[in-house]
Parts: sequence; C-alpha cells; structure tokens
Amino acid sequence: MRVLLVEDDPMIGAAVQAALKDASYATDWVRDGLSALTTVRTQHYDLILLDLGLPGRDGLEVLTSIRATGDPVPLLILTARDALDARLQGLDGGADDYLLKPFDMAELLARMRAVLRRKGGTGSPALTNGMVTLDPVTKMASVPDRESAALSAREFSLLQALLIRPGAILSRRELEDRIYGWGEEVESNAVEFLIHGLRRKLGTDVIRNVRGLGWMVSKPT
Repeated sequence: MRVLLVEDDPMIGAAVQAALKDASYATDWVRDGLSALTTVRTQHYDLILLDLGLPGRDGLEVLTSIRATGDPVPLLILTARDALDARLQGLDGGADDYLLKPFDMAELLARMRAVLRRKGGTGSPALTNGMVTLDPVTKMASVPDRESAALSAREFSLLQALLIRPGAILSRRELEDRIYGWGEEVESNAVEFLIHGLRRKLGTDVIRNVRGLGWMVSKPT
C-alpha cells in the first residue's frame, strides 16, 4: 500500500516515514504544499497523511485542491493546530480523520487502518475475499484448512494490494508501486518471487496469473 506523507518538519517526517516502512507501507515524503499537489497529480496513493502548517501552500488549501478534483483518496490530517475551528475546517473540508501532534505511532497506524476500512466499506479490520484472510495488525494470512502464515513486509503489501480490489487485475507496475517507495531499488522479478512465496504459504489457488496482464485474487462468491 502506497502512502504520501506531507510534512515539513524533518525530524517528524523522518520518524514517520521509518515507522511506516516498518509497518509495510511504501511511503513517499514531500515537504511543502505545492510538491504535494504535483505529486498527487502524477502518482496514485492509497492514503495521504497531511500536515497543515506547510510552506508554499497551506495544508487546508492542499486538502481543498485535492477534493475539488473529485479525488476520494483517504486523507488523514496530522497537525499541531488544536483549535476547534481548525479541526472543523479540516473535517468539513474533506479530511477523513484528524490527529494532533505529538502522537504515538501506534495510534497513527490504528487510525490509518480505520480510515481505510471505512473507505473500503467494511467494519472488519481483516481483508478477505472468502478464500484468504489478511490481518493488517498482525500481518498474518490464513486460508481454510491451513495454519495461519506470517508474511514478510513485502508479501503483506502485495497481498493487501490484491485484496483491496478482489477481481481486479493488477499489473507488475501497479504491484511494484504498492511495494516500493521513492528511492527504493525495484528488485528483478520481485513480484514473481513474492507471489511464489505467498502461494507456498497459502496455496497455489490464492493468487491467479492472467497471462500478459498481471495477477488477481478472486471476488467473494
């Protein structure tokens, strides 16, 4: 899953980016409002973490511009602005949640999962298509008649990307976009290697190859 972090404080940005990477999120980090808008126009993101006190363009302006295009990307505000008016502006302007600094990373990760659940139309923390179930908290996957399997960070990211859109075919490029952030070297045949590992742990029928197009998991029946 790919996240855009918009944060001008270098210490906070570096800490959040490292924590998100440890939690299996491919994270791109920009430091001003104008860069955020340019990046959103050129790259798909599954979630945006947006500071409000940004150089170049204020975070509320960035939020307004994103929503004005009709982009429904899940968006969570991270800010030190604790006044009620600022919170109301953010939420009424289209933010899905609002977290005050300083915050604990465990709470941020939990709020991210909650926002993604709501956007996905499910109240359950687990992702499932009826055949395979993925727990985003424990990073464990399970299928009927097998023991639950622990996944590596990139195995988790790939399976999560497929389970968010069951029935959709994701190309190699789309899967790589969910696995790797800026500056990370894309390893040769990484997608095939990860899928091989997932099939070994969960069964060969869990992920289908659509020749010449990509990979998919089946829709719930």
